[in-house]
Amino acid sequence: MALQNRSASLGTEPISKLLVKQSVPASIGILVMSLNILVDTIFVGNWIGSIAIAAINVVLPVSFFIAALGMAIGIGGSSIISRALGANNKEKALKTFGNQITVTILVTVFMVIIGLYFVNELIPAFGGKGDIFEPAKIYYRIVLYGVPVLALSMMGNNVIRAEGKPKIAMIAMIIPSVGNLFLDYILIYVFDMGMAGAAWASTVSYVLCFLFILWFFLSDRSELRISFSHFGLNKAILKEMSALGFVTLARQAVVSITYLLMNNILFSLGGEASVTMYGIIGRMLMFALFPVLGVTQGFLPIAGYNYGAHKFPRVRESINKAIKYAGLLALVIFILIMAFPEAIVSVFTTDEVILAETPSAMRWVFLAIPIIAIQLIGSAYFQAIGKATPALLLTLTRQGFFFIPLILILPNFFGELGVWISFPIADLLSTIVTGYFLNREVRKTLIS
Repeated sequence: MALQNRSASLGTEPISKLLVKQSVPASIGILVMSLNILVDTIFVGNWIGSIAIAAINVVLPVSFFIAALGMAIGIGGSSIISRALGANNKEKALKTFGNQITVTILVTVFMVIIGLYFVNELIPAFGGKGDIFEPAKIYYRIVLYGVPVLALSMMGNNVIRAEGKPKIAMIAMIIPSVGNLFLDYILIYVFDMGMAGAAWASTVSYVLCFLFILWFFLSDRSELRISFSHFGLNKAILKEMSALGFVTLARQAVVSITYLLMNNILFSLGGEASVTMYGIIGRMLMFALFPVLGVTQGFLPIAGYNYGAHKFPRVRESINKAIKYAGLLALVIFILIMAFPEAIVSVFTTDEVILAETPSAMRWVFLAIPIIAIQLIGSAYFQAIGKATPALLLTLTRQGFFFIPLILILPNFFGELGVWISFPIADLLSTIVTGYFLNREVRKTLIS
């Protein structure tokens, strides 16, 4: 009964208060992680060279995809846990968590073995050609060793959030970020270890994150006190978790394919410089959207819990307020990016070509950012309530159905500009589609 009582605030507190309580720590956690990636890129660009930014950009889709397996299992399982808590089904919540751990370990270790075996094939495939290949290979090998630990950390972080403990989840995200920056300085700047230093800094920071999450679940702070019996795989839970987790995994798979296509297309259009430009813009996308993504993460356990408890007016209110808050934050980001792109790019590099060409590309990429709240909250809602198919389709809409075809077609007519204008067009089209399906679902399910 303690489990239900401790998480009951998700079903009783005012939605606005809950959203702030859940979203602020999530936003801070994402901010710190994004700042980590951002500052890491600045350090690498200034202390190793601009080619190193391109090398890391090549490796990211592979390591992120394997890490995303952990996130997929985490989000898929957390949706079940949130609804189980709402329905006061403690045993299902515990069994789900145990299954998450088992599957994460099995799958990610297997993927890392495959990833290391095909290293020479994967790096060129993802755009690691010419001068980029060797530094990318050094970085790739070392980072991959720590990816299973990162996957476990990402899985655990989502479970902590499902427990209704956003501050603990925030600390778990801050620890590796601070650790990575400190280690970057020591290993790259002090010991001059170059790409190997950047890679070891990332890997050790993953381990620090994992140790903190492990401590949390072994302490009295966690409500999910699992035993060995919970690690045994349960077919029904695996089926539900896989269906929901596949949404996140599919999204990351498409992101990885996008990186592959973008790096290769841009390399063919403008060489290493264009890949570096994309590296900088990609980091800014991760960084700038932190408050919007924070609201999305904060929204998930609230919507999932109240849907499980059949409190549909609260679910509807959480959708409306999440879109409102995320939309306003996205508008602020839009204004700042449009006003100061030159100043932003100058932080990353002193390369004259990149300084001259990146700001206009960045403006195009961020052009439709004010409307993405509908897109993000819409697909997150279907995931939160356990409807895997519409969640999957809406998640794939932006990049899979619109963005990838656009970047394959438009550069034939507009050159490199065609790549950059694909971003706002894909955002606009996917927002229209998501808005339509979300509105239809709300009217059908949540309005009695």
